[in-house]
Amino acid sequence: MTGVVRVVGAVLAAGSGSRMGTPKAELRVDGLRLVDRAVRALTEGGCADVVAVLRAGVDVVDARVVLNAAPERGMRSSLALAVDAADPTADALAVLLVDTPGVGASAVRAVVTGWTAGRVAVASYAGRRGHPTVMSLELWRAALRRAGADEGARALLAERPDLVDDIAVDGDPSDLDTPDDLASWTGRDPSR
Repeated sequence: MTGVVRVVGAVLAAGSGSRMGTPKAELRVDGLRLVDRAVRALTEGGCADVVAVLRAGVDVVDARVVLNAAPERGMRSSLALAVDAADPTADALAVLLVDTPGVGASAVRAVVTGWTAGRVAVASYAGRRGHPTVMSLELWRAALRRAGADEGARALLAERPDLVDDIAVDGDPSDLDTPDDLASWTGRDPSR
């Protein structure tokens, strides 16, 4: 591939947050909504355009909003909407989940710049895989064909480990699934 690589970012933020007791997109950590934090990480991390897949009643600036009218269908439905909304001329799509506040722009940038055409780049936090995941739209479509209702690329990554490049990044891949997770996170050092 020659020239400038164009990576579109997508934040999946349409979930109901059933274990949290409320949708996570509008939860605030250090005064910033999780959806805004994720959009910022993707934008500052080098994504040319950002798509935010949201549920009804949530809005965001600095991203193209795609409404998931049936988020109860699971994460796969949001991922499919993100893939469909991505500019078809983009080289790749970087996917980030809304509930990972420890994933910052530096992690996104490392995975975006570490991506190679025809391969899958996955963030690795001290050996623990997390987000973002970057691959071509064609590979995302292949992942969707293999994914269960609440899955993304997991089956494809397991089936094709020969395509996966783990990119070492800084940050914390922990996701906020429950009120205890949120309480634990907000009790952390705010400089994180």
